[in-house]
Amino acid sequence: MKNELFKGIRITAVCAVIFALIYPVMIWAIAQFSEGNGMGQTITIQSRKHYLNVGQEFTQQGYFHGRPSAVNYNAAGAAGSNKGPSNPDYLKAVEERIQQLLQDNPDMKREDIPADLVTASGSGLDPHISLEAALFQIPRISSHTGIDSNKLHQWISDQVDMQTTGIPAVNVLQLNLEILKEMSHE
Repeated sequence: MKNELFKGIRITAVCAVIFALIYPVMIWAIAQFSEGNGMGQTITIQSRKHYLNVGQEFTQQGYFHGRPSAVNYNAAGAAGSNKGPSNPDYLKAVEERIQQLLQDNPDMKREDIPADLVTASGSGLDPHISLEAALFQIPRISSHTGIDSNKLHQWISDQVDMQTTGIPAVNVLQLNLEILKEMSHE
C-alpha cells in the first residue's frame, strides 16, 4: 500500500509540473508569435480599449447587435448557459429576445429572425454574427441612422469572414466602427 501511495504522489507531482508549469509556458511562448503577442487584437476608440475577437454588448438601435451573452459579455466568466431547449427558463429568455427583435424590427416576421440573434454562443462572447443576422438588422439601422441600406450592405459584404466560423459571418464591432465613422463625418 505504501508503494501505491508513492506512485500516486509521483504521478500527481509530474502532472502538476506538466499542466501547471510546462503547458502554460508553452502556450505563452506560442502566443508571442501571434498578432498582439497573445494579448488579443485591440483598437482604441475615445480612449477606451475594445477587443476585436471578444463579443461586446451594443444596445443602441443605430448599431448592429451581436449574439446574446449568457455571461453579460464578461470575459472573466466566459461560458454558455448550459440550458437546453426543453428548459422553461431558456425558452422564456429566447421568447423575450424574439419579442424584442420583432418590436425593434417591425417590418420583419418571426420566421425571418436568424437563430444567432436569440441564442447565446457556447462562450457567451462570440464577436461574430451570421451574414443573415447582419442583413436582418439593416432596415432598423438605416431608419435610426439615415445611412443608406446599400452602404450597410456594402460594409457587410466587405466584412464577411469565412475563416473564423467556416460559414459567412461578420464581426459586429467592425461593422459598428463603420457606423461610428460615418456618423462622425456628418
